[in-house]
Amino acid sequence: MQRLYAAYEQRHGFPGMLGSIDCTKWIWRNCPVAWKGQYTSGHLVAPSLVLEDVASQDLWIWHAFFVVAVSNNDINVLDQSPIFEDLFSGKAPDAPFTANDHEYKFGHYLIDAIYPPYSMFVKAFRHPIEQRDKFFKRRQEGSRKDVKHDFGDLKSKWHIVEHAARPYHLDTLQDFMYACIIMHNMVIEDK
Repeated sequence: MQRLYAAYEQRHGFPGMLGSIDCTKWIWRNCPVAWKGQYTSGHLVAPSLVLEDVASQDLWIWHAFFVVAVSNNDINVLDQSPIFEDLFSGKAPDAPFTANDHEYKFGHYLIDAIYPPYSMFVKAFRHPIEQRDKFFKRRQEGSRKDVKHDFGDLKSKWHIVEHAARPYHLDTLQDFMYACIIMHNMVIEDK
């Protein structure tokens, strides 16, 4: 864990950063007709599933949560996700760091504007005015590209993830996605 913190701080200048968290959609071609409304949202014409992941700068996927109705936005997905279970149960390892002369016990995630204002989330400024705020926003947005790059890398490596999902059963789709994520991490580890 300390290796991860040191790598983020060295590359991005964010002490205590655990990674960037975001969601992506995977179109479900053979979604059962009775479920289409549950897996379709207003801005997408096809039923889709959601993958939430936390990625590091080396494209390693540290956390993945898959198979939620696409009608959910990132906040609803976060509410269903097990990402904070260890923290709530008291099993999360301490990851102390200091920022602005303040000691923090746990690390944090970089997020986009839609996420709630939890203490473990760091958002960019919406409309920075001061030069230091503009600098922070550029650095935060640059670091957030890790997770977007990770989604692109996952889709480029595994053809099945790039195109519409064909299996009928959710369990099969979930197995496919997690297998692709495991193989993706094996490739990253091998490099």
